[in-house]
Amino acid sequence: MKETNDGPQHWLGVEARLCVVTGAAGGIGRAIAATLADAGARIALLDRDEAACHETARALQARGIQALAVACDIGDAASVQGACEKVERAMGTADVLVNNAGLLRAGGIEEIALDAWNAMLAVNLTGTMLCAQAFGRGMLAQGRGSIVQIASVAAHHPQTWSGAYSASKAGIAMLSRQIAAEWGPRGVRSNTVCPGMIRTPLSRAFYEQGDVEARRSAMTASRRIGEPADIAEVVAFLASPRSAYVNGAEIAVDGGFECMLMDLVPRPGYEARRAA
Repeated sequence: MKETNDGPQHWLGVEARLCVVTGAAGGIGRAIAATLADAGARIALLDRDEAACHETARALQARGIQALAVACDIGDAASVQGACEKVERAMGTADVLVNNAGLLRAGGIEEIALDAWNAMLAVNLTGTMLCAQAFGRGMLAQGRGSIVQIASVAAHHPQTWSGAYSASKAGIAMLSRQIAAEWGPRGVRSNTVCPGMIRTPLSRAFYEQGDVEARRSAMTASRRIGEPADIAEVVAFLASPRSAYVNGAEIAVDGGFECMLMDLVPRPGYEARRAA
């Protein structure tokens, strides 16, 4: 915080700005909402889980933060438009949109059903576009705004037996660059965060099985599993005016997972030199 004539100001400079976070009821989305709220932003939380969404909003409101919970299925165009209208009536035009909501369903390419494939694309990719379109119109009208898409390192590497997941996340990354190119001249930025292995309520069970955490940690340069706050801090920076000249970028927040490929290749005579 720094002192100004108007009182203390957070270094991110997002005080009183309206930040819309999708998939905000738990995990990474909830951490993003809390981090932006800590910086002084007003928060609109969108999630298909209405009860959990309201619970998250109440937790923020108890801290004196202006927060609104809106039930929304981002894979449904009417639901997205209705949520946008509700947010704008109650809180005004969004300054920031964090497209975090996503879906993962198992399935190999050989046998995945078309409806399962389409369901994942409808939420992960089309839902991202629908939210950008709905909330982006207000940003374009006011001549400024920041959109942060949450993709995955699976956008760069195929995550097998996960249906349309990798394809949808790769699509999000390209969509983000297209938004940046089309809307950048009109003052709206779009960037992508690609999380690696993050401990969330959905993935926590993995790390409770045998030596899974140790094995996964060993695959990162930082030798640890990420937490939702690790993603939230980067998102907050991209959402803020501090990143004003960052547009169309992709940032992997993965503890160095993506730089470890050659470290996984057997190289007799070199393994002993690796750091523990």
